[in-house]
Amino acid sequence: MTLREKMTQEQQNKHLFDQAQNYAYQYADSVGERNVFPDQQALANLAAFDEDIPDSNGDSAEILKQLHLHGSPASVAQTGGRYFGFVNGGIIPVTLATKWLTDFWDQNTALQVMSPITSKLEEVCERWLQQLLGLPETTVAGFVSGTSSAIFCGIAAARLRIYQNLGWDFNQQGHNGAPPVRIIAGRHTHGAVIKAIALLGFGLDNIEWVEGDNQGRIDPSLMPDLDASCIVILQAGNVNSGAFDPFEEICDNANAVGAWVHIDGAFGLWAGGTERLKHLTQGMEKAHSWSVDGHKTLNTPYDSGILLCRDKSALVTALQASGAYLTPNYSEKRDGMMYTPEMSRRARAVELWAALKYLGKAGVDELVYGLHKRADQFAHALKQAGFTVHNNVVFNQVIVSPSDDDETTLAVLAQIQASGECWVGSSIWEGKAVIRISVCSWATTSEDIRRSALAFISARDVICGK
Repeated sequence: MTLREKMTQEQQNKHLFDQAQNYAYQYADSVGERNVFPDQQALANLAAFDEDIPDSNGDSAEILKQLHLHGSPASVAQTGGRYFGFVNGGIIPVTLATKWLTDFWDQNTALQVMSPITSKLEEVCERWLQQLLGLPETTVAGFVSGTSSAIFCGIAAARLRIYQNLGWDFNQQGHNGAPPVRIIAGRHTHGAVIKAIALLGFGLDNIEWVEGDNQGRIDPSLMPDLDASCIVILQAGNVNSGAFDPFEEICDNANAVGAWVHIDGAFGLWAGGTERLKHLTQGMEKAHSWSVDGHKTLNTPYDSGILLCRDKSALVTALQASGAYLTPNYSEKRDGMMYTPEMSRRARAVELWAALKYLGKAGVDELVYGLHKRADQFAHALKQAGFTVHNNVVFNQVIVSPSDDDETTLAVLAQIQASGECWVGSSIWEGKAVIRISVCSWATTSEDIRRSALAFISARDVICGK
């Protein structure tokens, strides 16, 4: 049997897909009660993958079996209810089912002619995001891998427009000899912003840093005087404290002089979609571009990043590719590659559409506010137990410490992680080691919080001898 015949048979008889489905269901059924982080035996078993590339065709069933036996136990249970480490969302069931279906489609979504269905759903998602977040009707969306890419796109659009306003064609002339462009950012800005600024050629030494308050919010009174050469970076959700910058005042000042404002809202921008938390995002609609993830707060599958930009011309001009084979295939409808740095892309917007279709405005409100309630419950339980809570829990982030001593804090953290009961990470806040809690999964229950808080208390008692 030839390789092609073998693969045709596997596709037609469905046994392989049935096997994958059974393994997936086994994983889903166990994820809620297994160790959140793999144990030492599971990690040691990864050695089974250490082999030279095979000389001949493999057995499909055995490949899946190996992945399930040794891969599943070595995965992190972030789709369960007790993962609070990095800002990783869970996964809404309908979006997982959608991903399975679209994986069979295997669409390249660069152009409308490559995938009419994806083009249509990107168009719909774009309009729904405008409506949900209260953004200007001119806002367009680029569907990328994550907020890191979305930030890059937003600042690239800003770079093109600011230079154009200064009489400089950046696409043709580049940085050499260009008039200066000023980058304004808060001291607590995320590393993804810093990376984008470096990649776009502005140089980190040229950032004008603005100090903030004890929650990580930019202090508007400390902002430098702005002008038409400025790109201002603000945050909707500090990655440690969850705090939001004061958008309205800063955006008003920026707009008055022709500066560009980008809001990095990887997980926090969704607060603008809930009536009970939208006060946190007051004035965000006055910015020029925004970055947000679906795979964080909204709980879509990985990967799902979104760039939103009110200046379509700036975004498309900054990112559009050309070529003799491309130009005849551009359509009057939506060609997704015009809004992203990528050409070949998977159909990630279909899962986003499924999430928004399923949740609706009421569901987004319930989901997002629910994460806040669970974070508040976690903070209250730990405070009652004698932990220091370092932030005002305005959204889904909690930063705590069991002691003023960094070594003790990190030892307690290691004990929590080793327990397998939940998983959290560390950070530095105001020069001290802290434990960072991110509540991001729809699956997290009040009981999950209670169990996890007890794991914190038990770890503290072991390390501190209580």
